[in-house]
Amino acid sequence: MKELNPLLNQVARRASATPLPSASRPDAVRSSQGHDRVDVINQVFAEFELAYHNQFHKAYAQEGSLALAKKYWLGCLADYPPDIILRAVRKVVKTLEFLPTVAAVVSACEDTTGLYGLPDAASAYQEACLATEPRYAYGWSHPAVYHAGVLTGWFELASQTRQEVFPVFSYYYALLCRQVMQGKALDLVHPKALPEQVQSPLSPAENKARLVALKAQFGLN
Repeated sequence: MKELNPLLNQVARRASATPLPSASRPDAVRSSQGHDRVDVINQVFAEFELAYHNQFHKAYAQEGSLALAKKYWLGCLADYPPDIILRAVRKVVKTLEFLPTVAAVVSACEDTTGLYGLPDAASAYQEACLATEPRYAYGWSHPAVYHAGVLTGWFELASQTRQEVFPVFSYYYALLCRQVMQGKALDLVHPKALPEQVQSPLSPAENKARLVALKAQFGLN
């Protein structure tokens, strides 16, 4: 707990020096980008106040209870990045009628892919296997599933057994999920219009070179 003490002290100082924002203030809800975990914990409690006004003030009516609660939550959520914490809290607030517990938020933090709209690897694999042509126009749950299919190979997904191809697909999908959670935007690649003169098919070596270039584009070597 030694490493955590400076953060706990920061929360206590900020909580005592600055009141929680009320619904009338425009900064009551703000992005976590560029803010540390202490800022996010303060923001979490500000959002709790907005979403559960009466429950919130009843739960923290005793003097000093709010600062102690922030210290406790900071300790319990110390293993999670600030953006994950804020996303988890907002997901929980949308589903719970009563003031959330730490356990509910921790559980949401563990579902990192779900917080970013990413299906789990097994669901993504099934989606990639069942996708119909043209695949770029398929109704993908997330572009990461499409790109994982491209990197794995549509022929391999269609012809090989799950035991053979799923480890490859899940490897690429995990790397792409990590990029999404780091803020990288993944777009679906739309094919260019056909040229007036149809070129000859690419050779196996040329196809392999294009795949290598695509992997390099996403940093998936």
